[in-house]
Amino acid sequence: MSGLETQKSLYDSSLRALTDASATTLVLVSRPERSALAEAERTRAELLDMGVSNQCLLLNGVFFARDRTDGAACTLEARGQSALAAMPQALAGLPRIQVALLPYAPMGVENLRGVFGSAPPPRATPPHPRSPAEDSGLTLSALIDDLERMGHGVIMTMGKGGVGKTTVAAAIGIELAHRGHDVSLSTTDPAAHLAATLGEAVPHLAVSRIDPALETRQYSAAVMAKAAPQLEAQGMALLEEDLRSPCTEEIAVFSAFARTVAEGAQGFVVLDTAPTGHTILLLDAAEAYHRDVTRTMSDVPDAVRQLLPRLRDPAFTHVLLVTLPEATPVHEAARLQDDLQRAGIQPYAWVVNQSFAGGVFRDPVLVERGSREAPYIDEVRDRLATRFTVIPWKPEAPVGPELLRELAGASPALQGTSKG
Repeated sequence: MSGLETQKSLYDSSLRALTDASATTLVLVSRPERSALAEAERTRAELLDMGVSNQCLLLNGVFFARDRTDGAACTLEARGQSALAAMPQALAGLPRIQVALLPYAPMGVENLRGVFGSAPPPRATPPHPRSPAEDSGLTLSALIDDLERMGHGVIMTMGKGGVGKTTVAAAIGIELAHRGHDVSLSTTDPAAHLAATLGEAVPHLAVSRIDPALETRQYSAAVMAKAAPQLEAQGMALLEEDLRSPCTEEIAVFSAFARTVAEGAQGFVVLDTAPTGHTILLLDAAEAYHRDVTRTMSDVPDAVRQLLPRLRDPAFTHVLLVTLPEATPVHEAARLQDDLQRAGIQPYAWVVNQSFAGGVFRDPVLVERGSREAPYIDEVRDRLATRFTVIPWKPEAPVGPELLRELAGASPALQGTSKG
């Protein structure tokens, strides 16, 4: 922000360009899913408040069943159309571009041109046919069994946006609560979809969110109150100005994150965590935050002091990397794993979510999507994970306690293996 002050004319001209409809178009990319459309609407409104009014909506992955005898395909189509019919009115009023769900990943020049042009038809014969029998062993239910044996501690789901971290975290939290454990299910993700995914209250399960704005206000107030007896009016004014720094929010969220992790000493804490922003900073630069907290607080809270050792303790913290069986989510999760390992944190398991492999589909698009997943599932199994599980795509969206528990149960579809 201080840099912007010294180059105010450049900042002002940039802002004018962004808010000039003749110069800038903002494309909101979303999927035909209720949670994704709700996030797109939140973004639309925030941008409009900033004066960015020239917006359009790109709907990616809109599916229309080609085989009307395939019940799962028809269900997938109906889910998408229902979400689109219920989208907020202001979002629905934007100019719209619609991209069909492709049978392949849009990678490479030919496939990228197919996104807006004439996509190649699905292959008649799947390129990598595989059987669920090729992989056996660890189910999500078995993974939860292993986590339950800890008796307490922290379970964190991490990964690229849109891969299902919230769903997996909610499923694990609900299953542990159903087994009689006290569980705190929390998120640092600003989208905060946990409440919508759960749908209703669950015994033994407490749901919360680390709200950066609220944590910053409370942290700043605590620092000001602690400093008041030692500082005169001018000193208090300087401290108040210092606390308006963006670093204050990071420190405040860091402290809240530390308190949440500390709750794992008494019970289970399941954290639905975002892969960028706060989370990586919290995990990868924890020592720097310790120094900043020490600078502003004479006594460092015990939760902050113990945060990094707890995150690095494989008996206390278990990180689950959630991905989709596609190139970009798998490779981004691999980079995230590298970041975590540099911070001294070894991921416990990988969860490959929403797989079409091994499913009983007749629609050619879904059949080919499932067959093309094989190289990425193999990559997770052979190169990236010590243990992993594959969760099949479900015809009914896993929302609400009953369906989340079903997701957490043993599945007859493709499952992952453990290498010890």
